[in-house]
Amino acid sequence: MHAAVVHSFDAAPKFEKFDMPNPVNKHDVLVDVLAAGLHPRVRSQANGSHYASTGELPLIPGIDGVGRLQDGGLVYFVAPDTALGTFADKAVIDVRRSVPLPEGADPVRIAAAMNPAMSAWVALRRRAEWQPGYKVLVHGATGNSGHMAVQIAKLLGAGQVIGAGRDQQRLDALPALGAYRVVSLAGDPEAASERLGEAACEVDIVIDYLWGKPAELAMTAMLTRRSDRSRALTWIQIGSVAGPTAAVPSAALRSANFKLLGSGQGSVTPAGYLAEFPALIDAIASGSLRVNAAAYPLARVEEIWAAPAAAGERVVFVPAMHT
Repeated sequence: MHAAVVHSFDAAPKFEKFDMPNPVNKHDVLVDVLAAGLHPRVRSQANGSHYASTGELPLIPGIDGVGRLQDGGLVYFVAPDTALGTFADKAVIDVRRSVPLPEGADPVRIAAAMNPAMSAWVALRRRAEWQPGYKVLVHGATGNSGHMAVQIAKLLGAGQVIGAGRDQQRLDALPALGAYRVVSLAGDPEAASERLGEAACEVDIVIDYLWGKPAELAMTAMLTRRSDRSRALTWIQIGSVAGPTAAVPSAALRSANFKLLGSGQGSVTPAGYLAEFPALIDAIASGSLRVNAAAYPLARVEEIWAAPAAAGERVVFVPAMHT
């Protein structure tokens, strides 16, 4: 078969021939890969920087995808925890980590949207004590996952969604996706945190894709303006675009009903993720969540890997495409 293969963590994957994988366990099956998304998580897998990396080389990147079973049925699947990922003509999947797609679902849309949408969906459904009507701040709303988070919070019944980020053009697009208000984080960090504190001090939940200094400043700015500090504020840490660490003010934990938790691989069981897949797939397939997918032949992986992605676009590799 052909696959995108990583031989060095310092170089882009190369499209080349690779031995066909074989099912080993009783729940394993071989599928034709129809579409697989180039997510940030895939890039960290391919450069060895992700916390789950084993350092094993060579590896085929790709953490999820849409595949065709031998009976012709289509499934969305999460790749097994091996060095043989989804950027290939074929992949071995554990059927227990897959769900059937509804009839008419577009494999490219599903492959593009599931990973960026899953973070906020699972955070709100599995990590937070969610109630319809809650006010939500998406901290880092201008990335793909942030745009999805705004839509998902609204879809799940949020009373208000506030989006904060640095990219003004992407911020301007958020009201059409369900944002009640947007806050620019551009410019001086202290001034940005003050703007955010004024706008978002009464939210119930923060979905944080930034972390680092912006989160550190925002916590204080929001909590000190809160009208009732005994009312719970749940801060869900998902991404760390602005830095891997943040100095959480001790006063934030003592002087307010402030809950800080994370959502990601390990904090939710595989079974928990799997249980959420069907409803999320239905939301994507039905058009309830907007997706900006760009499909490319897998043969162009080395070229596309190095090219800057268009804002808001999620690259999807399609092995069967030739042009």
